[in-house]
Amino acid sequence: MWKRLAPEGFIAPTTLETSRLRLRPLTVHDVVRDYDAVMTSVEHLAGAGMFGDWPRGLTLEQNLIDLGWHQKNHTIGAAFTYTVLSLDERTCLGCVYIEPTDVPGCEAEVLLWVRQSELASGLDEHLYVAVRAWLSSEWPFQRVCYPGRE
Repeated sequence: MWKRLAPEGFIAPTTLETSRLRLRPLTVHDVVRDYDAVMTSVEHLAGAGMFGDWPRGLTLEQNLIDLGWHQKNHTIGAAFTYTVLSLDERTCLGCVYIEPTDVPGCEAEVLLWVRQSELASGLDEHLYVAVRAWLSSEWPFQRVCYPGRE
């Protein structure tokens, strides 16, 4: 049985847009762009420590299954996953996961990443700051944890 992450009646925002990126719910239709972002960032993601050894060895089919799982969880409110896109939506720049947590005092945890090629541009910090502000203003959580960041 699944449990809602957010309170009953809460409708998750559908977008977040900044001067550099756009977030919208991740779906199976994003598989090619998402897989490209993941596979061009394997060493960065596996070395971050937040995702274990993922995505080493990930196949396109496994990624499609993962995206389907994320999409279903988003639909039922058990967790919320957003793709991070360029403003024209041609390029996947990363991902944001808003998930249940076991951390005492936290209502949700947020994991996020940007593709390795965007690290030098400061996009990771830009995304982190934007997501923190977004969760503070548009989401019902009082205490959110950001593993690996605080």
